[in-house]
Amino acid sequence: MARALGLDFGTTNTVLALAEEADGATRSIPFTSDAGTTDTMRTALSFMKEGRSTASLRVEAGQAAIRLFVEHPGDCRFLQSIKTFAASAAFQATIVHARKQTFEDLMEAFLRRLQAYAGNGWPSDVARLVVGRPVRFAGANPDEQLALERYRAALDRFGFPEIHYVYEPVAAAYWFAQSLRGDATVLVADFGGGTTDYSLIRFERHAGELRATPIGHSGVGIAGDHFDYRMIDNLVSPEIGKGSRFRSFGKILDIPGSYFASFGRWNQLSIFKTTREFADLKSLVRHATEPEKLELFIDLIEYDEGYPLYQANSATKMALSEAEEAEFRFDPLGPAGRKTVRRADFETWIADDLARIEGALDEVLSATHTPAMAVDKVFLTGGTSFVPAVRRIFERRFDRDWIESGGELLSIAHGLALIGESGDVERWAA
Repeated sequence: MARALGLDFGTTNTVLALAEEADGATRSIPFTSDAGTTDTMRTALSFMKEGRSTASLRVEAGQAAIRLFVEHPGDCRFLQSIKTFAASAAFQATIVHARKQTFEDLMEAFLRRLQAYAGNGWPSDVARLVVGRPVRFAGANPDEQLALERYRAALDRFGFPEIHYVYEPVAAAYWFAQSLRGDATVLVADFGGGTTDYSLIRFERHAGELRATPIGHSGVGIAGDHFDYRMIDNLVSPEIGKGSRFRSFGKILDIPGSYFASFGRWNQLSIFKTTREFADLKSLVRHATEPEKLELFIDLIEYDEGYPLYQANSATKMALSEAEEAEFRFDPLGPAGRKTVRRADFETWIADDLARIEGALDEVLSATHTPAMAVDKVFLTGGTSFVPAVRRIFERRFDRDWIESGGELLSIAHGLALIGESGDVERWAA
């Protein structure tokens, strides 16, 4: 019997892990879609009408959703980073092919597709679901209570006997603590797509049982997605008109920066194509002082180059984690799409984000009156933990031998499942 199911519903990726009652071991649930088989799923949805009626919609999730959107950009509605809407009171619903979709509807639709992709691997006998949640939800003014109400409303539709919520870094810490050989005070830094979360926990073993005392938590709505945007904003936006000017009634004015805000999410570029703002931008070409740049911008939008652009950007960011320089190459921009990027420049672009990430670290240490020397282990998890400038934040404060990393995509889900299997989930609940 599957005793506990851990759900790491992430901004970028989602993972489900099972803890088996027989031996307490955990395993990830694999998903098989048109895009192949994987144990991690991109948190993305695509909706496409089948036939003329809106009564029948084809819904795909993860990489299959991306593929559907890329193949049918004009007919397909694509949504990613759904989690970032959870705590936003401003987000009430979105219209998808004439249907109103609330956050709860979107979260349910995404998990239903995962259930379908899992097939017979989806457990029917789960005693409890343990769900990860960030310490601080993403957004300018996040409403935590609203986010949790939306989570509950969506997950209640699946009929799990019990549902519990645990801070994501606490779950990662629990997973990490299984490998501890002795008592330790552990600082966990979880770098997701939308948030960076910290938990400080004291782990001790008594008669073979792992016990924990939470010391403190902190978080900030800054993470890997922000780094991606900074790169695009500095590498691409100036080449397609940001910072350039246009003539209007004898005056020289700046091209509005709002035109470039859509680059925060690559799928927004396809949506931007249908807006009045895009029509206005096209009308500026004949008045622009550098019309060729705006023409490049318009071509990117009209030929739906958003996804290939973000693939090129991600490849460059990953390469900069290994080398001091990396090549950015995006052929649709022509010569402007071939650049050598220095790690030092990238770190300058993300300096403000790094400061906020470090500020959240200061917050948890200060609020708990914990000096760096009192921390025995530092566990970094999440893809952004590979960024050298992020690692240096911790190397400046803690001995390098104390710092460990791993389980970048799986640690939270497996920690949640382990907590659910422990039989004392309430002690760990947020």
